[in-house]
Amino acid sequence: MDIAFLGAAGTVTGSKYLVTDGSTRVLVDCGLFQGYKALRERNWAPFPVDPSSIDAVVLTHAHLDHSGYLPRLVKEGYSGPVYATPPTVDLAGILLPDSGHLQEEDAEYANKKGFSKHRPALPLYTEQDAYDSLASLAAVDFHRPFTIGDLTVEFIPAGHILGAAMIRITGDRTVVFSGDVGRPNDPIMYPPEGGLGPDVLVCESTYGNRVHEHDDPLDILEGVVSKTANRGGVVLIPAFAVGRSQAIIYLLHRLVADGRIPALPIYLNSPMAVRTTDLYLRYHRYHRLDAGDVRAIERDVRLVQSVEESKSLNHLDHPAVIVSASGMLTGGRVLHHLASYGPDPRSTLLFVGYQAGGTRGARILSGESEVKVHGSWVPIRCDVAQIHGLSAHADANELLDWLGSFSRSPEMTYITHGEPDASEALRVRVQHELGWKVRVPLLGDQVSLVKANAP
Repeated sequence: MDIAFLGAAGTVTGSKYLVTDGSTRVLVDCGLFQGYKALRERNWAPFPVDPSSIDAVVLTHAHLDHSGYLPRLVKEGYSGPVYATPPTVDLAGILLPDSGHLQEEDAEYANKKGFSKHRPALPLYTEQDAYDSLASLAAVDFHRPFTIGDLTVEFIPAGHILGAAMIRITGDRTVVFSGDVGRPNDPIMYPPEGGLGPDVLVCESTYGNRVHEHDDPLDILEGVVSKTANRGGVVLIPAFAVGRSQAIIYLLHRLVADGRIPALPIYLNSPMAVRTTDLYLRYHRYHRLDAGDVRAIERDVRLVQSVEESKSLNHLDHPAVIVSASGMLTGGRVLHHLASYGPDPRSTLLFVGYQAGGTRGARILSGESEVKVHGSWVPIRCDVAQIHGLSAHADANELLDWLGSFSRSPEMTYITHGEPDASEALRVRVQHELGWKVRVPLLGDQVSLVKANAP
């Protein structure tokens, strides 16, 4: 059995791992590269292997850095099945067409304004391409092994977001791909399953060099909203449509219900997030919230659907909270709100998740005083704040605790899906604290999973 690291090596995006066992080829994750231009340009490069030679794709979860390249792969000739858990299948049915729509929209806007270097600017794939790719999706629930050629595959609960899974693949070797590992005390998701014992582990390291703050996110959120409302401003919260948006509006609901913040308008301006919230009702057994909690969230939040209503939010004359995708300010409706409220010193831009290097969010957090949005420079004069404790990723200590629960040490652990400093920091800790053999692979590396006692 071999593994080729085709993404999420040296970066937190573009997750793709090609597993080859004899004549069987399985692609684990099919994510978009995001962030720095040099990373985004990789999405346009020819796929490293002929897509038609791949027998199956298995997805850990629906976030675009794990699933967003799928329409392009299908467009380039992949015609096999795409296996995922039932919630992931439904979430991909929301996220992928929206991704295609946004790419078409951005290309059209770039052509209209003439700020693209390409003539004409083109989308990586269209909304229709995304819909076409959905026909490949096949749902398999947790702990129900299935076969692909000579390999057996199983989804294991990972926490993180609705439907997120680790993937165990068994041939002559057993390898577990962690996907994105969730947190033990997430307000919505159950903790990741522990006690695994694979021969080989491929583990994420998004927060491999950091520990989340232990301040109560409710207290921080209360302070930001109250302070901004008192000076007549708007709290703009970039949040991923899947997972983070639902966590934020749930916490806002609790603050309003407890009288800790004024009952100001709260807008959820992401068609994806609106549709995703409905899935929390359908898949209630996959998370901690009961149906009453989910219905209360929808009751207390103004769900923005139309483009006209979205545009009207750019001219609010009263305090409000706007939750809108994308979480790293890489695209979507939130960019129009950033152009409106970024220059407003009364308002606050509140980050609630990880900001990958090269994204607008990362640049603003690093202190840049202006960022380019749709070809124009936007000054950032609003307050900028961040809540670390709401991350859906396990931090370094939580990853070590999870790894420490394993029933035995893997023969080799590969650290991926992290910025170089984070991956290296986690490698050092796993090696020294657990005594495991660890390596940080480079993009394009291929390794053979041979038995430890093989000659």
